[in-house]
Amino acid sequence: MKTVDRIGRTELPEEQQKALRSAIRWEWFTIAYTSVTIAVIALVVGGSQAMRTAWIEDMLSLIPQFAFLIALIFVRRRPTLKHPYGLHRAMGVGHLVAGVALLAVGVNLAIEAVTGLVSAEHPTIGTVNLWGHTIWLGWFMVAVMAVIIVGPVFFYGPAKARLAPVLHNKLLYADADMAKADWQTTVASIVGVLGVGAGLWWLDGAAALFISLGIVWDGVKNTKTAIIDLMDQRARTFDSAHPHPLAGDILSTMRSQPWVKEASVRMRDQGQVFHIEAFVVPRRARVTVDQTTELAERISDLDWKVQEVVVSPVAELPDGTDVSGRD
Repeated sequence: MKTVDRIGRTELPEEQQKALRSAIRWEWFTIAYTSVTIAVIALVVGGSQAMRTAWIEDMLSLIPQFAFLIALIFVRRRPTLKHPYGLHRAMGVGHLVAGVALLAVGVNLAIEAVTGLVSAEHPTIGTVNLWGHTIWLGWFMVAVMAVIIVGPVFFYGPAKARLAPVLHNKLLYADADMAKADWQTTVASIVGVLGVGAGLWWLDGAAALFISLGIVWDGVKNTKTAIIDLMDQRARTFDSAHPHPLAGDILSTMRSQPWVKEASVRMRDQGQVFHIEAFVVPRRARVTVDQTTELAERISDLDWKVQEVVVSPVAELPDGTDVSGRD
């Protein structure tokens, strides 16, 4: 079995195999596309603070792709004695690294933009001589920003957004969410450049501040989500909006067994897979190994993301366990 077909000890179903291969291709495509845009923007960035901030944002946008591809090397490895739960948390660590980097650089850029506005720095955008004609560099800036937005907004952003729920990958979802929101950066940078051309010098600094605050917001969202996930919050959907519905399916499966009186579950999100602790209060004092084994197998068959299942007969359900599968 190829490593692309596996996450830890879990062999991926065909749909997830195809989605993972597609996600890898899109991540490499994004890296190539963004590298080209970084080089192109560098040629026209000029004295516009908005353009320079957008340029730095493009550089920062490479972090989630590299984090995903590097983390994937680790999450594919099987559990060992040293790492009995596998290395699935690597995806969460990559998510955290991306969030902290965005937050730190975004705050720095925001401070720089505010400083420029307070000190009333007047940006200048020069001209270039092309085929004997003098052309304002701002028109090239506007043209470049209008063209490069096509990739993230219309191609790889939506593509990753479709793949993230299939793979239950929050880092991929965050990457897609940032890409689809790139139009805001583009519009802000264009407004800033045109503002300088119209003599409204402050529009450039205001646009730079808007872009940097967007970076800060992305950093805050991703850092918060990554930290909470790494702290073993209740397993949630790929976008962290709701408790994962698998918990309800597990509870229904447990309660369907005639020997089970009460049931609850503790579901730990390891990154792309779940570790399940199933607690059952049996109707009778005697519970057989066959009964718990069969129940564990039924739970495992519910979803490909179930990596580990532990069924524990108890006298009463532990506090803090899920008994409803809902908010």
